Amino acid sequence: MIQDAQLKPRDLYLDRLIAFQDTEPIKIVTGIRRCGKSKLLDLMISHLLRSGIEEKQIIKMNFESYSFTGFTMDDFHKYVSERIIPGKRMYLFFDEPHKVKEWETVVNSFRVDLDCDIYITGSNAHMLSSDYSTYLSGRYVEIEMFPLSFSEFLYFHGFQIVEQQSVLGGLEKRFQGSDGAYYDRKDIFAAYLRYGGMPGIAEIGLDQERVNIYLDGVYNTVVTNDIWERDKWSNQKRITNPVLLKKIALFLADNIGNETSYSGIRKTVKDDNRSPSDHTVQDYVSAYMDAFFYYETKRYDIKGKELLKTNGKFYIVDLGFRNTLLGYKNIDRGHALENVVFLELLRRGYDVSIGKVGTREVDFRAVDTNETIYYQVTEQMDSPDTRNREYAPFLSIDDNYEKIILSTETETTNINGIKTINIIDWLLKNV
Repeated sequence: MIQDAQLKPRDLYLDRLIAFQDTEPIKIVTGIRRCGKSKLLDLMISHLLRSGIEEKQIIKMNFESYSFTGFTMDDFHKYVSERIIPGKRMYLFFDEPHKVKEWETVVNSFRVDLDCDIYITGSNAHMLSSDYSTYLSGRYVEIEMFPLSFSEFLYFHGFQIVEQQSVLGGLEKRFQGSDGAYYDRKDIFAAYLRYGGMPGIAEIGLDQERVNIYLDGVYNTVVTNDIWERDKWSNQKRITNPVLLKKIALFLADNIGNETSYSGIRKTVKDDNRSPSDHTVQDYVSAYMDAFFYYETKRYDIKGKELLKTNGKFYIVDLGFRNTLLGYKNIDRGHALENVVFLELLRRGYDVSIGKVGTREVDFRAVDTNETIYYQVTEQMDSPDTRNREYAPFLSIDDNYEKIILSTETETTNINGIKTINIIDWLLKNV
């Protein structure tokens, strides 16, 4: 079994799994390939072993292993059935089971026939499609996993936060590396914006050439396994042009945070003066979203209190991929910061949309069961024009929800109920 020393904690997600332990719903962990889903299953197994569950009560199958290549649904069912301990509750962990045709039927039979607790990972949202829901409608919970947050990035790369007395008498947080040296937190944050938060980077180090090779490999695996292969076994045959697929990836990477339409993409990616249809472009973009590579956010009319059908914006799952696709020379800091905030809000469990107030926009409207918060994101707040631009949308909103401006060059302030917070402090909230 897995040794705890081999695992780095991902407490946000592990706590969510533990909250559903020994409940009927199947726990399905989704997210982009290589973001840590398999390791999360190992962390859950370690938790079970520490809590007194016997090793023989745990069955784990990773269907990307050669051991399970060519498994049929009957092979799948037999493998598990032969390992059931009579009178014992079993804990079943299935990594990427969609590689087995009609796996849903097998998993559902375990849920019905066995005393068991089931955990699954998947790298494509298609596994939660209506086809799957017919088997398990209302009987699964999805826990979406993302690449490393900034606080996780610090831990994985050997940095710890140390509070020290500042020259002004207060406490300031400093970043200490595993070598004992102290590093400017702006430099570490810049590394996060450059290299991103894929966990595997921690094993190869923050070297641009090695990171490029690694992320390019992950991207190609996403395209091969979670787009081409998924399209093949779903019998839909929507994705047929690899050149168009790459062009759309580059277009979306270059336009994160910009208003985007399918017709606009179509006009930009045309080949030999021939443009794909809007429907084709939508299929290709949807394939990236199904693989958790890009996310779309819609506009919300704050005064009218409704989602709008107008063009939304796209954000990439990890800035490292964007920089690998486009190159590192011209990192758009403003939109990069937006991307970081967008993903962090998703991590924290918010439903995120773009706020519209008349002709003005609020970067993000974040909603969960307990609260609604409006966010503006800007690199600096050092000029009157910038301050007026960021404050203006908030001043047009007449509700009492919290309003926050996140910036790299600011201390925490509160003016007329509008908070201004340093983005690094916000990312390290509760750390």
